[in-house]
Amino acid sequence: MDVIGIGIGPANLGLAALLEEYEDVTCCFFEQETEFAWHPGMLIKGTDLQVSFLADLVTMANPRSKYTFLNYLHESNRLHRFYTFEQFDIPRREFNEYLSWVAGELDSCQFGMKVEEVTDCEDGYLVKVRRLKDGALSEYRAKHVVLGTGSKPMIPVDVPEAALPHVTHSSRYVDQQKELHEAETVAVIGSGQSAAEIFLDLLQHQKKGQQLSWFTRSSEFRELETAELGQELFTPKYVEYFHSLPYEERMNTLPRLAGLRNGIDASTLSRIYQELYHRSVSGEEPSVLIQPMTELEAIHMEDEQQLELHLKQWQLKKEKKMTADHVVLATGYTPNIPEWFSAYEPLIEWESDEHFKVTDDFRLVFKDKRSHHFFTFTNLDHSHGTAATNLKLSIYRNQKVIRTIRGDTKEQVKQETAFQQFELI
Repeated sequence: MDVIGIGIGPANLGLAALLEEYEDVTCCFFEQETEFAWHPGMLIKGTDLQVSFLADLVTMANPRSKYTFLNYLHESNRLHRFYTFEQFDIPRREFNEYLSWVAGELDSCQFGMKVEEVTDCEDGYLVKVRRLKDGALSEYRAKHVVLGTGSKPMIPVDVPEAALPHVTHSSRYVDQQKELHEAETVAVIGSGQSAAEIFLDLLQHQKKGQQLSWFTRSSEFRELETAELGQELFTPKYVEYFHSLPYEERMNTLPRLAGLRNGIDASTLSRIYQELYHRSVSGEEPSVLIQPMTELEAIHMEDEQQLELHLKQWQLKKEKKMTADHVVLATGYTPNIPEWFSAYEPLIEWESDEHFKVTDDFRLVFKDKRSHHFFTFTNLDHSHGTAATNLKLSIYRNQKVIRTIRGDTKEQVKQETAFQQFELI
C-alpha cells in the first residue's frame, strides 16, 4: 500500500477524497471512533461555520470533484434551498453532515479501527490496527503514513475527581446542554468563539434566578479579524513565507497572529450584547457577570454539589473565590500525539524540546534521510503558523502531500493566492 492515514478528521478525510482521483496511489485511513463526527459537542443549533462553504474538502483543489459541498447539496436535494439561503457561512451542523456523507462514500475510510502501533519496516511502515468491534488485530504495510489525530481538550487546572461531573470541556457541551440549562449557577471560562457561542446559548435559555458568569484571562473580548487583507495570512503564499522564517522568529510571530484565529465572530458578540440590552429595558438587569482579565487558577470541591473557583484579576493582582454548580471550560485544545509516537522521537530532528522539525510539504525530518515519509497534520503551529488548522488550507496541505507521494514535480500547487508580498522583491 502507498499511504496509510491515522485518524479521520477533515484533513485526512480531504486527503482520502483527493486521492480517489489517482489510480496510481493505494491508500487506507483508520479512525477509532465508530462513525465520523466533527466536534459533535459543539454542534449547537444556530451556530455557523466561520469560513465559507468553499473551504470544503476538495473545491479549492478540484471544483469538479464529486465530493464538493455543492454536489452534496445536489445529492441531498437541498441545492435550491441553499440558493435561496444566500449565505457563504453555512450551519455547522450541515457541514458535519456533509463531512459524514463524504466519509460514507469513501471505501478507503474505515471506522472503529484503532491504530495501536507504527514501526519501521523495509522501505516503509508496519501499522498494527485493532478492530474494536471484536478485538481482532491486523497488520498493514505502507510506504508512507499520515498522522492526522488532531487535538484533545486542554484543561488549564487540575480538577479533583469529585468535581469531574460538574466540569465540562466545550468539546462535550452539547452532551451536557440540558443539565447546564437547568443548573442554578454556571461559569464559562474562555475567550474564543466556542466560549462566546456557549455563553450565548446559556443566555438564551437562562431561567429565572439562574446566575451566569463568563471569565477570560484575555484583556478583552476580541473580535475576529475579517478584513480581506488580514485574511490573506490564511493563504498558501503566507504559509510558505512563515515556514521559511527561522524557528525563533516563527515563535515570536505566533502571538501577533492570534487575533486571526482566536477572536470572536462579530455577529456572535452582537447577539450577546443585543440579548443583554433588551433585558435591561425598564431597569431590569440580567443575572450575568462578564469579566475579562480574570484567570482561573484552581477548582476545588466545596461540598458534594458545588464547585469553588479560585480566580485572579491579573491586572489589579486581586484574587477572589466564587461557587458554581457547573463550569464549562472553553479553553481550547492541545495536539493529540499517540503514545506509540514516542518510539520515533529519537529518530527525528527537533527545533525545540516540544516542536519537531517539519518540512514545507509536512514531512517529519528523519536523521537517516529516508525516502519513505511520515507526514503530519498534527502539531504544526510552530512550523506553518496560525493557518495550520484552517479548513481552507487543509486542501493546500493535502495537495503538497499528494505531490510528494506521487513524486510528481510537474504538478504545481497554485501559489498566487494573495495580493500582498511578504518578502522584499
